[in-house]
Amino acid sequence: MARRRGMMSEQLKEEIAKELGFYDTVQREGWGGIKARDAGNMVKRAIEKAEASMQQGKS
Repeated sequence: MARRRGMMSEQLKEEIAKELGFYDTVQREGWGGIKARDAGNMVKRAIEKAEASMQQGKS
């Protein structure tokens, strides 16, 4: 099965991980070392950022 390409850039993922406070885990263990809850919160935050960006574009 083909592996899907990530939708978020590494830079965005790192920025959000820093905001949410688990970037140190990413540095030590890689992305596979984060908890499922942290991954979910990261996706939620990315969606919030995208929605905010879209709202700014409409103004």
